[in-house]
Amino acid sequence: MTRFLIIDDEPIAHRIIEGYANNLPHLLKVGNAYNAMEALTILQKESTDLIFLDINMPQLSGFEMLKTLSNPPRVIVTTAYQEFALEGYELNVTDYLLKPFSFERFLKGVNKVLLNDIKGGKSKPDDMPEKSIFLKEDRKLRKVWLNEIRYIEAYGNYCKVYLQEGMIITPERISTLASLLPEKSFLRIHKSYIVAHQHVEALTGTKIQLGDKFLPIGQTYANTVKRLLKND
Repeated sequence: MTRFLIIDDEPIAHRIIEGYANNLPHLLKVGNAYNAMEALTILQKESTDLIFLDINMPQLSGFEMLKTLSNPPRVIVTTAYQEFALEGYELNVTDYLLKPFSFERFLKGVNKVLLNDIKGGKSKPDDMPEKSIFLKEDRKLRKVWLNEIRYIEAYGNYCKVYLQEGMIITPERISTLASLLPEKSFLRIHKSYIVAHQHVEALTGTKIQLGDKFLPIGQTYANTVKRLLKND
């Protein structure tokens, strides 16, 4: 369960984030803060994994408040001002959402938070069975466990995600999934393919074998693929 706090001086922003979060059962709201001082009070009392943070607020800006925290939670910035993006990433925010943002964009940000610990090395590959992301499929969200993913194939503006049992089609570009998935566990081998390390059985010349499936290795990725697989 990911415990989150909304920090924004606009009530409508709280309602939008709450509405989006209600679609994701792993998110649990711990509070609503309408200025930085309220937020600091809640953060002292409540264990918080994630904050949705507005920048322009009375008394103390969102970034000014963030700088006062010695060990801040994960941060997704929610703002109408794109000019603060560089400063945000210098403060190590996980994502930067420009208002008004869609549910799909919100979901990408939350998935980044879910996978951030693995990518940052705070979790081990052995923890993969406990890690999941939510992918849009048709008109629903599907929870996908990382250790169930065998490989991913680009499908126009969509992707086919091949699982140990079955396959789903999601409206995500392969570049987006490549940026989300932990590099220790997944490998881009071609402009159209990402494979899970644990399911690779053999490297045969210009192809990778996963069970009875042989996937091509793109020329651009060849040296990196061979080096990484040899180091596994």
